[in-house]
Amino acid sequence: MTQEFNQRLSQLQAEQEQLINRKNQVEETGNGIFSRFKYPVLTAAHTPLEWRYDLDAKTNPHLMERFGINAVFNAGAIKFNGKYLMVARVEGADRKSFFAVAESEDGINGFKFWDYPIELPQTEDPDTNVYDMRLTLHEDGWIYGLFCTERRDPEAPSHDQSMAVAACGIARTKDLVKWERLPDLKTNSPQQRNVVLHPEFVDGKYALYTRPQDGFISAGTGGGIGFGLCDTMENAVVDTETIIHNKSYHTVYEAKNGQGPAPIKTAKGWLHLAHGVRNTAAGLRYVLYLFMTDLHDLTKVIYQPAGYFLAPVGDERVGDVSNVVFCNGWITDEDGTVYVYYASSDTRMHVATTTVDKLIDYAMNTPADGLRSASSVQAVYNIIDKNKGLGQLQEASA
Repeated sequence: MTQEFNQRLSQLQAEQEQLINRKNQVEETGNGIFSRFKYPVLTAAHTPLEWRYDLDAKTNPHLMERFGINAVFNAGAIKFNGKYLMVARVEGADRKSFFAVAESEDGINGFKFWDYPIELPQTEDPDTNVYDMRLTLHEDGWIYGLFCTERRDPEAPSHDQSMAVAACGIARTKDLVKWERLPDLKTNSPQQRNVVLHPEFVDGKYALYTRPQDGFISAGTGGGIGFGLCDTMENAVVDTETIIHNKSYHTVYEAKNGQGPAPIKTAKGWLHLAHGVRNTAAGLRYVLYLFMTDLHDLTKVIYQPAGYFLAPVGDERVGDVSNVVFCNGWITDEDGTVYVYYASSDTRMHVATTTVDKLIDYAMNTPADGLRSASSVQAVYNIIDKNKGLGQLQEASA
């Protein structure tokens, strides 16, 4: 049995090493806005063997998995000490999610988890489930992690074990190892998801992007990306939420939308990446879209390209919750490169690369949604007519 144990362990170690060390490849051509990569950068198979297996041949002679990992997805991201870090949502086979840090030297290859998952302190009302952390390095010097904390609805009848309440949990750290838990965010909305901390003070206050909603899944009369201010993060209270980007009929954000990661500051304005949701005959479809707000008035949207920025393709469309992409983490390098870390179908993590200049160009020069089919046709006509004019000029100069 010991020989079989050792052979199986060697095989598991070799397979994981090969997976982690596999070099990623840029998909050919692309749309000119970003480059997609062939392989996911984090999956359940990337989680350390030491988490999943009891490696003692005496107590686990068949080398069975003792703690199953179902998926790794919806990761926050940050550049820290020269390394590219993701704080991933790791979901066990028991359906409980927790956070764990994975790091890479170049942001694309070799993501490897730290030895231990994050040990998140609890509030007086313990979390049942936590997920989808957004990371913000704030100008106050702290790294904040805002995430969804889920608990059973205290008003749910005993026969209904699916009713839940979603709130915004808050934690902060200086090293991503030790975390200080702060009280959950308080707002006037019945439930909160997708809350993101703005990286700078606004009028001396902390600024938050929220997503008010009536129910645990359905936005109901709520929804849209909200904006609010609070005096402190140590007991965060947002009294007023102003919707800066709302749901809209027959768009990619018809049913729901929410802020992704913290926005990127540029000379032209703040770049925002968000997710939009619409319903289809096959269920909900999640895509990513981009917009830009004024540099000084964060509630004023100044540019927004029509439709989606990134949508699931190929194998990305298959998983636990199919036809979904979701992003709550991106990293901007000093040279302007942007690493967009996105999950597909609630199962795995991917990366796409672009630049700040490309994102600004995309935001400012891509036609906005005219909200009618005739407007879409006119947008195509405008491009065709311009190209024909260029063709005539080229012929004349030949």
